[in-house]
Amino acid sequence: MAICVLRKSDGEVLIRADNPDQVIRLEGNFYFHPDLIDPSLLDITERIYHCPKKGVCNWIDLVTDKGFVTDASWVYPETLQGYENIRGWYGFYGDHRYYETRECD
Repeated sequence: MAICVLRKSDGEVLIRADNPDQVIRLEGNFYFHPDLIDPSLLDITERIYHCPKKGVCNWIDLVTDKGFVTDASWVYPETLQGYENIRGWYGFYGDHRYYETRECD
């Protein structure tokens, strides 16, 4: 079964992973392989968050027809030891005010 990031307002698929090797579930969040990301939908910012376990990530704003949804996603350009498998992958919440990440057809 595929994993999708779906816009809540209309169910539009923003990201779809048909191959289970292209998505990692970790700590309630989903990390998608960079090849699945449409760069026109995301704006990687200079805003950072320091996770004591994983390292420093950049917040990503989701680009919409009405503007930006701030801090909708994140990416770790580098990770601390033990989290190398998510380095460069795009993180999404399971449930967010703008989207949800779940299994889809």
